[in-house]
Amino acid sequence: MKEIMAVIRMNMMNQTKKALTDAGVPAFVAMEATGRGKGLVNPMVLKGAAKGYEEAMSVLGEKDKLYPKRVVSVIVRDDQVEDVVEALIEANRTGKPGDGKIFVLPVAEAVRVRTGEIGKKAID
Repeated sequence: MKEIMAVIRMNMMNQTKKALTDAGVPAFVAMEATGRGKGLVNPMVLKGAAKGYEEAMSVLGEKDKLYPKRVVSVIVRDDQVEDVVEALIEANRTGKPGDGKIFVLPVAEAVRVRTGEIGKKAID
């Protein structure tokens, strides 16, 4: 089993829901988040923050420098990973900075609380 975690634009949620459904994903979790990519930060400010300069750290910490995002998390069987990742890419790619990131992580175990089912049975 794998967890696919995608950080996407807020306004892409409807397309993402449809893409996941079309890819055979019956359930997922979505959370609101704020963040930014490396392209939106001056590299000199990052270097200053790494050296501990308070001015640089305060610029990085300003609320208006973070952008609203959605984090979508779905647990799938290993054989579904490629299809789900491709569906997420197709639904969210605009070709502009800020399209997001997709992470694929191992899942050691899953348990369905209602029935006590374990492993693949818990996510099917």
